[in-house]
Amino acid sequence: MFRFFVVLFSGLVVCAVSVEAAEAKKEVPNWNIFTEEGRDYVWGRAKYNFSETWNSDSYDLYIPFYAWHNRLAYDSEHIKKYNEEAWGLGFGKYRYDEDGDWHGLYAIAFKDSNFYLETMFGYAYQKNWFVNCNRDFRVGLGFTVGLTQRHEYNYIPVPLPLPMAGIEYGRLALQAAYVPGIKNDGNVLFTWLRFRLN
Repeated sequence: MFRFFVVLFSGLVVCAVSVEAAEAKKEVPNWNIFTEEGRDYVWGRAKYNFSETWNSDSYDLYIPFYAWHNRLAYDSEHIKKYNEEAWGLGFGKYRYDEDGDWHGLYAIAFKDSNFYLETMFGYAYQKNWFVNCNRDFRVGLGFTVGLTQRHEYNYIPVPLPLPMAGIEYGRLALQAAYVPGIKNDGNVLFTWLRFRLN
């Protein structure tokens, strides 16, 4: 079942990206962070996106539900002892920009791989592509930058920059972030449902 979703999502992303590539390209400002102009642009965009999302009157409900541990990175002994039903709840604010890309601020809590409470809060961005010109059906790739709190770190906030992807239809979205890692640690695909409340 997991492979089916991976293949389906990959196909939708390839379809959407090819449609996007066929459109005329916009002129993009210099965002090279190794130049002063680039640093100013990136920092200015980050502040603008955060502020606009914070001031939005649109709200999301998050329902974390699954944390898949990559079988290529874990031995069977660890897989047996880890929890993959990451049920939880979260709340956030969101906005769509003029390109249809999603920006969100969120705070969620869920049951981690060791059956303890974990919290996560931060900012997320997802570049969206519309599927078959249907403005309600989107696929996207992006990132989230935030902090997490786990029992093994005594709930001290730890930075959490992660890649993410999602499929959205109407008010409902299925999103996932991948936590990279080493052998028997990290390498988790964390998934949640996101429902637009307004």
